[in-house]
Amino acid sequence: TIFPEYLAPLELSLIGKARRSGLVELAVHDLRDFTHDRHRTVDDAPAGGGAGMVMRPEPWGEAIDHVLAAGAGERPGVVPTLLVPSPSGRRFDQAMAHELAGLDWLAFACGRYEGIDERVLDDAAERLPVRAVSLGDYVLNGGEVAALAVIEAVVRLLPGVVGNAESLVEESHEGHLLEYPVYTRPASWRGREVPEVLSSGHHANVAAWRHEQRLRRTARRRPDLIAAWLAEHEPTPRERELLAEEGWVG
Repeated sequence: TIFPEYLAPLELSLIGKARRSGLVELAVHDLRDFTHDRHRTVDDAPAGGGAGMVMRPEPWGEAIDHVLAAGAGERPGVVPTLLVPSPSGRRFDQAMAHELAGLDWLAFACGRYEGIDERVLDDAAERLPVRAVSLGDYVLNGGEVAALAVIEAVVRLLPGVVGNAESLVEESHEGHLLEYPVYTRPASWRGREVPEVLSSGHHANVAAWRHEQRLRRTARRRPDLIAAWLAEHEPTPRERELLAEEGWVG
């Protein structure tokens, strides 16, 4: 990145705690450290003309070489997967987060301007896996925000990072369903009550209510996810009834 300060939040919250306890190792590299002119230039005009600037291949090539060399001594025989945040990449989702959490080493190339010279990615692909990743169908100023999002989504899945591992099981997008609504004390607030079932002490009824809420919320907000859920589950008559009440037709 040309903005190392942008990644300062990696020192905070659960990610920072995981770093300090040795559960994860994170390093941020300033791309300008791999330039050799007094202006520390990292960009140039696009070949063929056009608006904006393109990140030059030389500093990126040296930066990737440095990361690979530095890691080779610590991880013999292991190469990182290079993730390139880009609106033209595969959309990041919870399934990809789980996949990435199973890898030993990730590297992020946070581009800016109109992007990174394509030769950098072609060259890197001869030595390590390269994957373009997108947060969604919109454009950001650079890859740092996406890198932060991917790192947080991935690191929190590592054993020991989240204190109560059970809290990961029924989160949004786990099993293609969104998370159920949550409540806490007081039981009554501004005339609005916590659902009575949550105070019943009947664990089976609470679990059933939460599951129904997940189905309702997903059908209402993300019907595309319901289709994925139905592809893996044979719904009960009650589940079909709930989905129909929310307008699901399928």
